[in-house]
Amino acid sequence: MMALYCDVALPVPLDRTFTYANGIGTMPVVGARVLVPFSGQRLMGVVVRLHDEPLPEGVEAKPVQAVLDEVALLPDELTKLALWIAQYYVAPLGEVLRGMLPLSAEVKRQFVYRIGEAGRRVLYEGAAKGSSRRSRLTPEEQNREYAVLNYLESGESAKASALRSATQANKAMLDAMVRKKWLVKEAVAEERDARRSERVAVLVEGGGEQGGGRLPRLNENQLAVMAELAAVGGRMRVRDLRESLRDTGIPDSTLATLVKRGLVGLEDVAQAFDMGSVSTHGKKHAHEHALNETQMEALGTIAVALDRGVFAPHLLYGVTGSGKTAVYFAAMRRALERGKSALLLVPEIGLTPAMTGQMVAAFGSEVALLHSQLTPDERAEQWHRIRRGEARVVVGTRSAVFAPVVDLGIIIVDEEHDSSYKQEETPRYHGRDVAVMRAKLNDAVVVLGSATPSLESWANADRGRYARVEMRERVANRPLPEVELIDMRAEFQAVGKEEVFSRKLIEETQATLDRGEQVIILLNRRGYSFVVMCRSCGEKIECENCAISMTYHKPVEGTDGRAPVGQRLECHYCGFRRTVPKVCPKCESEHLYYLGAGSQQGEERLQELFPSARIGRMDRDTVRGRSDMERLLTRLHAGEINLLVGTQMIAKGHDIHGVTLVGVVGADFALGLPDFRAAERVFQLLTQVSGRAGRGDLPGKVVVQTYHPDHYAITFAAKHDYPGFVAKEMNYRRWMHYPPFAVLANVVIQSDKLEEATGWSGVLGRWLQKRAMEKVRVLGPAAAPIVRLKRIYRYHFVLKAEKRQVLQEVLRAMLAFAEAEGIPRKGLVIDVDAVHLM
Repeated sequence: MMALYCDVALPVPLDRTFTYANGIGTMPVVGARVLVPFSGQRLMGVVVRLHDEPLPEGVEAKPVQAVLDEVALLPDELTKLALWIAQYYVAPLGEVLRGMLPLSAEVKRQFVYRIGEAGRRVLYEGAAKGSSRRSRLTPEEQNREYAVLNYLESGESAKASALRSATQANKAMLDAMVRKKWLVKEAVAEERDARRSERVAVLVEGGGEQGGGRLPRLNENQLAVMAELAAVGGRMRVRDLRESLRDTGIPDSTLATLVKRGLVGLEDVAQAFDMGSVSTHGKKHAHEHALNETQMEALGTIAVALDRGVFAPHLLYGVTGSGKTAVYFAAMRRALERGKSALLLVPEIGLTPAMTGQMVAAFGSEVALLHSQLTPDERAEQWHRIRRGEARVVVGTRSAVFAPVVDLGIIIVDEEHDSSYKQEETPRYHGRDVAVMRAKLNDAVVVLGSATPSLESWANADRGRYARVEMRERVANRPLPEVELIDMRAEFQAVGKEEVFSRKLIEETQATLDRGEQVIILLNRRGYSFVVMCRSCGEKIECENCAISMTYHKPVEGTDGRAPVGQRLECHYCGFRRTVPKVCPKCESEHLYYLGAGSQQGEERLQELFPSARIGRMDRDTVRGRSDMERLLTRLHAGEINLLVGTQMIAKGHDIHGVTLVGVVGADFALGLPDFRAAERVFQLLTQVSGRAGRGDLPGKVVVQTYHPDHYAITFAAKHDYPGFVAKEMNYRRWMHYPPFAVLANVVIQSDKLEEATGWSGVLGRWLQKRAMEKVRVLGPAAAPIVRLKRIYRYHFVLKAEKRQVLQEVLRAMLAFAEAEGIPRKGLVIDVDAVHLM
């Protein structure tokens, strides 16, 4: 029997589902997507329950408007995983499911307009009084407004394009009518075909108006197009054909003429997906290397767990250059041989080109790719390939943990310590921890790999929750690089001024370049200077949206066809840009001072120091898409670049055998941040970037510039002593009741009005002091380290508890109290297991 109602999880910041009525022909199944009306919009949601339970008296359920799927899109284990994420991270289920289904391309969202009650009154009054109303508009504009109202009088909705065509009303006029409440603007959604296709031109055998296989008379342009097609076997993508003929001056209309005359046909074919890759110029892929004894032992441990077919979490601790990637590939091959599928997660999109190229070389067409820089259509295509079982090997960033992999046998989380695995918007899940839970739900093996494991994972191995597998030697017994610390305090005293690069680093760089080897220099800040300050009054130029200093960018010429980018100040949090002022905005002094060196300034200074060097830069200003990264890494492997400067994008995952020197500049500034993980992050960054040196046949060296040469994070990193660092850092965490010896949540109270943010913080603070202090430690309320972000004022609490269940109970009780007090759900951000407390 057909259920009367369905409960739908919608992507809105509310911790509940919504009940809709099923109608004839709209009967969904649990796990299917539906289109439903919600608050004047038409939203896509996921059905989570079917039932016949009576509704409260006086409540009438709105009907489901469309059912998008005949069967459930998510397998049972992913549905269970969604419920777990919503519970564990105290997140709305609808927002969790939206992140699991990257199929926005299959639903077209647009706005429509309909007449409002006020508009109907104006229309009738105007008709009765002869349009004598007073208005600032011109008579022509008034006539267009009446034309819009007349067009919508029937009550039917219309798109903006239809209104423009019928009445010549522009978007500004329509929005003005919405503000006057004459029109109602509604968001609607409808299905669309997200399949990607492209047009191919095909020579027609025996075609032509005259038939009989005899070509009609053709002009020179038409003959040239026919010859171009014949030269490639008679088939060619239309865009490639037009590209090849562009310089000849042949117009696009020539192809249309040949099609009309029956000499060329056009076909729509599935568009090929570009997996992307990086040319390593003859270097073997990871799967082509014979495993050494240590790698075989690591693989053997993982293979035993695969054979058992049960949930088995492993922590693979291997120093940089120990060959963890080769173990990953061998383990995935074992899973495929047993009829299972494999999922490999990497922390950043920048690591996908090199990894994908190796994956395709090892596993061919069975590889699928998922990350946020794919177009919506590409993501949908890859997602459906995985769901159909056509791709048994998936590589991607954190959201790929939700890929609908069939018969999942192993999940590998590379660089598992990396903070990029933490989602910084709702649902604020951690990709590593979700991967562990997904493996548990699938009875699969999960391998967390890193040269610098997170303290939480290391503690789980100490407690016996994870099996620890260690690889303490580099492949071929290559030595770990020598690390030399440069005390920048002494450097300043010696040279008498602040310099970006120390004398030692300059000397070592020159010597390395003279030997024909490559150098990488980490300068972990974007832009040219990251503070602009007035020498007269001390004012810093801050973003108008965020309480953060704006970064100065010098003008640069466009590369690879890009337009030149001018001089500017930019906020790296919200993206706001402004011109560089000539005088101080506060005191009008001309003495503006630029402080701090970013990667752009580093590149400029290196060009001055080493004019013959072939310099490249890798940061988010030069690498805006995956093709940029592919080109840059290919040039680096080929030796076309022998000196690379960049942010932490260069610090991990890259295996460039020609690099023998790594310089580290300014990485220790993070030790001053208000974050209990600061020392761990600095240690990890130094260790990871140091590991880029000496990965080939030649030994490597690392020069670290620091103002804190005696800090334990830096001294342990210089000795490549991860266990020593862990032992010391764990003591601090234990004393201060921080993870992994406690569970933690950061609760942010936010509003675009300062008085609301402070008022709500006070209300919640008093409640927490009365109700929660016995169960959890409460720090705050206090202004967040960035008190204003994207025009939103932010205050926060940090909650710590010994048991996770206790913390979750307090958080849910706090949400219920906030709702009773009228504090909106969007005003509360709950970040369980917060990685950043900013």
